[in-house]
Amino acid sequence: MALAPLVPSSPGENEYPSGFPQSICDEVPAANYLCSHCDCVLNGAHQSACGHRYCLACIHWLIRNNKNLVCTKCKEDPNQQGEYDLLTLGQFFNDAAINKEILALRVHCTNPGCTWKSTLEDFEEHQSQCEYALIPCNVGCGLMVLRKTLATHLEKGCPNNKSMCPTCSCPLTPSELQKHVCTTDKKAAKVEKRQKDNKQANSRRKESCPYSEVGCTFKGTVEKLREHESCSSTVHLHLLLEAFRSIRVSVPSPPERSVHFPGLDLLLPGQSSPSVCTQSAGDLEVDGMDGGANDMALSLHDDQAELEVGQQLHALQQRLQIMENIITALSREVEKTQLTVTALDRDTQTKMQLVEHLESVVADQQQRMNRKDLHIASLQQSISLQQDVSYDGTFLWKICDVSQKAERGIHRTKEQPVLTSVTPSCFELLCLLFSAFYTSRYGFKVCMRLYMFGDGLGKGSHMSLFFVIMKGEYDPLLSWPFKHKVTFFLIDQNQREHVIDTFRPDLSSISFQRPVSEMNVASGCPLFFPLAKLRSLKHAYCKDDTLFIKCVVDSSS
Repeated sequence: MALAPLVPSSPGENEYPSGFPQSICDEVPAANYLCSHCDCVLNGAHQSACGHRYCLACIHWLIRNNKNLVCTKCKEDPNQQGEYDLLTLGQFFNDAAINKEILALRVHCTNPGCTWKSTLEDFEEHQSQCEYALIPCNVGCGLMVLRKTLATHLEKGCPNNKSMCPTCSCPLTPSELQKHVCTTDKKAAKVEKRQKDNKQANSRRKESCPYSEVGCTFKGTVEKLREHESCSSTVHLHLLLEAFRSIRVSVPSPPERSVHFPGLDLLLPGQSSPSVCTQSAGDLEVDGMDGGANDMALSLHDDQAELEVGQQLHALQQRLQIMENIITALSREVEKTQLTVTALDRDTQTKMQLVEHLESVVADQQQRMNRKDLHIASLQQSISLQQDVSYDGTFLWKICDVSQKAERGIHRTKEQPVLTSVTPSCFELLCLLFSAFYTSRYGFKVCMRLYMFGDGLGKGSHMSLFFVIMKGEYDPLLSWPFKHKVTFFLIDQNQREHVIDTFRPDLSSISFQRPVSEMNVASGCPLFFPLAKLRSLKHAYCKDDTLFIKCVVDSSS
């Protein structure tokens, strides 16, 4: 039987570090389901070498707090007569059968108000989720609350569950924080609202174009008006020119009154509006000479105004030409930049492809290196195997670091821990690197296989040792089936009492016929040696963390 890992877990808020209380069971549990230490239903049942069962957590507690641990039940048994074996971690084995029976027990939740019922296998998961379980407040107020009311407690009743207001740094509960509004926030909100309202009002208000006096009919918001002014300079100039020409046509030759033309205010900024001033006939007498002078002055003034408008129009045309030249130059620069970016993209793509190619080359070289390392390791193993070959039918097997191998075997869950005297070293299979040996120089090729924690009848209680016939180079010249007597020795390193087991081959078994594959089926002693006696104080079967196992094949038999 493989050992389960003897590692205690840290108990959660509703876990049972030792056994489960008997009160959760629907029926009174049987005596073999109870822990020999805490008298509760076994949690992670492990069986000692003496046959009694303990919880996993109880085992660790007892070993930690007792220097020379002796089984409690053995002390109470009057038939033991004071002879007790000391218990260590290595003498406890995971009792998978009893664990399976215990996990199938019908149980119920003992939390008041909870109606949950199921098997013990689901009990701990339910305890971690039970809405009626009492749990401590997770912000440290010291109160125990039902799990289903924890959220309400944190929101409304917990004095420690407070958050700081990001504006005024005032500690508040969640409900207070929702209602809390800082004075600073109120003022900022008012200012922001006022600015937003003003902005919306400005954006909705429509204004007329400043050139509406000369005929522009555009109306729109401030933003639209700015865009219109920037895009319609030529149109506005043409409107001004037409207004000026209409003014010239509408001016009478003999001016009799003062006339003001509003379009000239826009035409000549910074100058007073051109006007033709005359006095009425009742105020001033005009003779023929004075009228001619006035006509000449008006003509000169009109010519000067038209000249100035022409100059401004020419200046605007020059500026427009300059802007067009600038836009053309910028367009060329943009085209050059786009070409440069395209070239850089192609270069980057090329370099990325080169990097991917180099990465694939590196990966290929790495695979070759790995294959070469495996080949070198295989050659080294072959050399080692050739050096340790025995040809006299006797093989002495030295197994070092027994505790370490046992500990590694404990953590194996799927495969049986097995040691063999021929297969390569691999802790996944817990194998040792040893050569096969031969019954004679040109005889049978054989090896041994050891199950540290038993196999078959000896699983969990004995070490099992088997004899394996392998395919050899000289099998065609040998007499089959294999008939020789085989003897196993577990060496007492104090040279007092060796463990010896001998068997003769069953000639009808396929284990002793000529191999058709690399190895025949193993045959030997499943009850070779009790595990409980491996650390015996009287004998030195395991001394300095080392075992010696010997196999002798009697070629004369």
